[in-house]
Amino acid sequence: MNVVITGASKGIGRAIAEIFAANGHNLYLCSRNEVVLYKVMEELVTKYPHIHVKAKTRDLSTREGVDSFGDWILNNSINIDVLVNNAGLFEPGSVYNEPEGAIDRMMAVNFYSAYHLTRKLIHQMMEQSDYHGSRGHIFNICSTASLSAYKNGGAYSISKYALHGFSKNLREEMKPYKIKVTSVFPGAVYTDSWSGSDVDPKRIMESEDIAKLVYTASQLSPTACVEEILIRPQLGDL
Repeated sequence: MNVVITGASKGIGRAIAEIFAANGHNLYLCSRNEVVLYKVMEELVTKYPHIHVKAKTRDLSTREGVDSFGDWILNNSINIDVLVNNAGLFEPGSVYNEPEGAIDRMMAVNFYSAYHLTRKLIHQMMEQSDYHGSRGHIFNICSTASLSAYKNGGAYSISKYALHGFSKNLREEMKPYKIKVTSVFPGAVYTDSWSGSDVDPKRIMESEDIAKLVYTASQLSPTACVEEILIRPQLGDL
């Protein structure tokens, strides 16, 4: 399979790239940080020489960045078997006191990047040859913040609610075209967002936990679609 992953240089995106690579699937990766992204690509190529790994540095918070990355994918002339919309940004704050522009920044990364990239690629997926009866699978990495408000969530939660709504509509629209859509709702996962905190890494989940669920959902028969994946730390939300 050919797997497109945004926000692929670290955290959940990096873990998803790793598990698909380990199982023999080709990767097309995107991230804003050129140095980190190409280091990840080099590591994956060295570790899994039997697959193709390509990467493109783009800022998906801008429409120009999304369009450029989408054109790069289309120019590779591949069947897009899996699209993982994972690019994300978190800034703590509440609606009444968060910094000016917080909603614009988080909507741009957490929602508009997925919306515009999906629209850029979806027609090719709708028209491509069936892959064992399916024309592809789209994963939108939402959050438990997509489901309920929480303290200091503010614009982040709003943007993730938007991503969830997008996923639900897209799921209904793509049923006739044999394209699966899955919303993923992780609770707290130990990524860079938590690295500077005093939270015990053992109190929250690992990125690999999310990656395993995404990979498993991608391997089901064409007649089954996991619509939602909700996963929280064993002791519950923080």
